[in-house]
Amino acid sequence: MKLLLILMLFAADDQFVAPAKKFLSSIDASTKSKLMFGYNDNERYNWNFVPTSRRGAPLGDLSGSQKEALQELLTVFLSEQGYKKANGVISLESVLREVEGRGENDNFRDPKKYFVSFFGEPEMKSLWGWRLEGHHLSLNFTYFNGVVEASTPSFMGSNPAIVPSGGRKGFELLKEETDRGFELIQMLSADQQKKAIFSSSALPEIVTGNAREAKLLDPKGISYKELSADQQKAFIKLLNVFVKNYELGFSSKLWDKIQKAGVDNLSFAWAGATTPGSGTYYRIQGPMLQIEYDNTQTRANHVHTAVRDLTNDFAGDVLKKHYQTEH
Repeated sequence: MKLLLILMLFAADDQFVAPAKKFLSSIDASTKSKLMFGYNDNERYNWNFVPTSRRGAPLGDLSGSQKEALQELLTVFLSEQGYKKANGVISLESVLREVEGRGENDNFRDPKKYFVSFFGEPEMKSLWGWRLEGHHLSLNFTYFNGVVEASTPSFMGSNPAIVPSGGRKGFELLKEETDRGFELIQMLSADQQKKAIFSSSALPEIVTGNAREAKLLDPKGISYKELSADQQKAFIKLLNVFVKNYELGFSSKLWDKIQKAGVDNLSFAWAGATTPGSGTYYRIQGPMLQIEYDNTQTRANHVHTAVRDLTNDFAGDVLKKHYQTEH
């Protein structure tokens, strides 16, 4: 009977709303009070990717079944590859604790210190969003009327980039982001590299940081239209490493936006070494998109990546159109 009531409750909801409601219905009032915010609360824009104090409910406060419900929710907002990466980021906290020689009671590196927050009540016809965030991970989703309208800004990092010792020695979470970047820069001719490489030293961090609104950066590097056919294929493969982290509907929508803005208007810029082992930085950018990769910290074994939609981070464009229509 209880199962029937649950099925009836979620029968009218889609694949995004139903697991969101299922998760929220599984938690007690005290935990819910920590993680619920209004859709327009400024906390929605308070995103970060470093160890810092955060609002929301930490994973450590959730029971096993509640964590399972949260995982179910995450699987519908990310692709399979994105889901594996997100959980991989969290799992590396335990590895980093060992690498840094911290004791078992030292919770500075702690996979339980990732926080979930909701902004607005999940409903089919309303604007609402949610966030999962902690060290090296910030996933920000916005839903409206049956569609994931925004999955940016998003950040995934890996420290260590390649696990140096222990049971997971050699594991490389963001391997494709690294390998595909080197593949493309090494495919360029000497003259092309002169256009693409704007600094012999890698930048110390992603430039956009955790700004609420990302700005288009300079220099632009080498444009897509200046690449050969094979180089363009390598460029698109690199681009898809990031775009295909999201669920299929949003990935397709993002790719459509990129095409409408003009793939020819995308560019690839590089700083630092063009072979693995030393600090590297690259970015892909265009009229509405900015992707950054940085691997300079911890002796170039510490990767940061970020994706920004310059027109619609936090569904800003959708929200603007919605209010214009409503008012």
